[in-house]
Amino acid sequence: MSLGTSPIRIGSEDKARGRTVFGADLGEKGDLHLLCVRSGQAPARIEAIDTAVAARVPGVVRIFTAADIPGVNRLGIIPGTKDQEFLAETYIRHVGQAVALVAAQSEAAARAAAALVKPRLSSLAGVFDPRKALAEGAPLVHPDSRTDNLLTQRKIIKGDADSALAGSAVIHEAEYSTSFIEHAALETEGGRAWLEDGRLVIKACTQNPHYDRDDVARFLGIEKSLVRVIQAETGGGFGGKLDVSVQPYLGLAAWLLQRPVRMVYTREESFLGTGKRHPLLMKYITGADAQGRLTALKADLVADNGAFASYGLAVALRAAVHATGPYFVPHVAVNCRLVYTNNPWTGAMRGFGVPQVALAHEGQMDALADRLGLDRLEIRLINALRPGRSTATGQVLTGSVGLVQCLEKIKPRYDQWRDELKSRPGRTAGIGLGAMFYGVGNTGQPNPATAQVEWTPEGEIRLYTGAAEIGQGSDTVLRQLAAVRLGLDPERIRLVRGDTDLTTNAGATSASRQTYISGNAVVRAAAALEEMILSQAGEILEIGRGDLEMRAGEVRVKGSPGRGLPVERVAERLVERGLAPKAGGEFDPATASLDPETGQGVPYATYSFAAQAAWVEVDSCSGEVQVRRVVSAHDVGQAINKKAVQGQICGGVMMGLGMALMEEFVPGRHENFENYHLPTIMDLPEIEPIIVEEPEETGPYGAKGVGEPALIPTAPAIAAGVSQAVGHPLRHLPLSLERVKEALTGGKNAD
Repeated sequence: MSLGTSPIRIGSEDKARGRTVFGADLGEKGDLHLLCVRSGQAPARIEAIDTAVAARVPGVVRIFTAADIPGVNRLGIIPGTKDQEFLAETYIRHVGQAVALVAAQSEAAARAAAALVKPRLSSLAGVFDPRKALAEGAPLVHPDSRTDNLLTQRKIIKGDADSALAGSAVIHEAEYSTSFIEHAALETEGGRAWLEDGRLVIKACTQNPHYDRDDVARFLGIEKSLVRVIQAETGGGFGGKLDVSVQPYLGLAAWLLQRPVRMVYTREESFLGTGKRHPLLMKYITGADAQGRLTALKADLVADNGAFASYGLAVALRAAVHATGPYFVPHVAVNCRLVYTNNPWTGAMRGFGVPQVALAHEGQMDALADRLGLDRLEIRLINALRPGRSTATGQVLTGSVGLVQCLEKIKPRYDQWRDELKSRPGRTAGIGLGAMFYGVGNTGQPNPATAQVEWTPEGEIRLYTGAAEIGQGSDTVLRQLAAVRLGLDPERIRLVRGDTDLTTNAGATSASRQTYISGNAVVRAAAALEEMILSQAGEILEIGRGDLEMRAGEVRVKGSPGRGLPVERVAERLVERGLAPKAGGEFDPATASLDPETGQGVPYATYSFAAQAAWVEVDSCSGEVQVRRVVSAHDVGQAINKKAVQGQICGGVMMGLGMALMEEFVPGRHENFENYHLPTIMDLPEIEPIIVEEPEETGPYGAKGVGEPALIPTAPAIAAGVSQAVGHPLRHLPLSLERVKEALTGGKNAD
């Protein structure tokens, strides 16, 4: 088995043939059906909830309210910010918050009863603009626990930005904004729960089964040992399935009723009851000298966190850390404020705030290049992070910094397109650039993953990992890594994944961390197993460990091809001695927490880099934008599975196209895909994915991550291309027909 090959993805045939059982497909005869009653009014105070009439509907078994929750009705992914009530107690904080849970013998009975549950509410003053929410006297989203609406504030201070700006040859100041975005995973949230030997078992779609187990146990007020969570096959997540969704409801009903239950969100409920991408309001001031070298950057970021904390703290910190983009800026002053509003809560979504700030830092680079008369790609090369240069947090990069290589890889296509554009004057078209860097893993905090590998006497090789597969391909890549380390065909390895009884914690599938962090844990587990086997084989053969090697499932004596024994024989010997032929591995990247006042420190052990160019065309009559071509180069350290990397790049481009041109979730307006627009195959541009390999010393065989980086440079590149085509900078996403048409006609709200 060699690196860079592309074996068939695990489960792909079942998915293609429709045999895969997703969380939303689970259910057996006799299961109770669960349905939430959700409030259409917010904010409001709950005066009473009348369930008497609903409880008499034939087939209804029980209706739960917050008073029935035996544990702590405060859930959330980040310790210290668990503030989400899964059944509202006193206040309704956003439209769609659940107030009751119906358990019935059929879905029809559950729906009939839900329609009859009558919450009596008193309207309260709300706040829906994050800047207004910061004003003195603004209505409080959490009046029972907070005295203001500021959830957190994160600063990055490096040098003296004000003095550096004052001495700059050119300064550009502008404001940018992005919108709420729905995750729009193909599968809505769903799962099933039942009791087994006195324990609660939940099988549901998720991105973090071990986190789910802990939160459900806390919610029910029981020991973690009484809860087992199994990740069902999960049809997409993009961060939306990091927070629990159906799991607490499944657990509550199954545990209290002692009966199996199932629950599946409709698309409308998924829109109402799950988190969104954070909208950001961004004010940037960037300076440069006469040669185009950046001198300073000041940024004020305001993020709408909606009603609950969710992943907000991580998003605010990551947005602040990445606000400069992948460039060396000697003086930095960034302030990111995360604000509660009565809007739908916002959480993790592919990129954690970095796609939003990328729009701003790339727009600033283009503006500075134009004012200085420099080529837009050249100014990026001048300022690109390189080994020896420091980030905004003061971290000096030492290796695996492939941004320059990415820019150089797209340059031939960029130059070709520019020449083509010049040869066809009068065409309403433009070429935009986008570049990015992305810290792999959680920000400045412990971020471990564990894994185990077992080789049984019967010859079965098992890889145990808690890493959730959500379509990104981690099952396949982790098995590949184990196979490479053990010198085997991946098909020989059976994967055991995402079961809190059988696998240990690998951390959440988020932050593009699984290949790098869980991959390292897998390689270490395989290495430890090899060491165990070779040591035992040495005793059997009465030969030193250093004279042995493992190849193709055999232990061989170096230099003596005919002498050795099968690994199964060694495994059998270990079992005879009361030892399991199984070893574990753990990896936690070396990071350092950031100074709370200045944000200086080492937030990530490694970064991924990318550069992208997009050719766009604009219909000068309608304002319709067509993205025709995209070239996207990504430094992934080492491609373990090249087709998987290329697939991630192409998928990221399509998601970025949606963010750039059409996706904007408006509370109260968008309920499903009837009017929430997503890119389809008809919008697919010609995509040229380019893999750049600058190996990461600490990565598994040099690998880093690509899941989120694949998305980040696309929207900035498209926005820049459209801006060039219409002759006016567009700084607010999405670039709707109305905004583009306004720019074409020179309207006052063009940008």
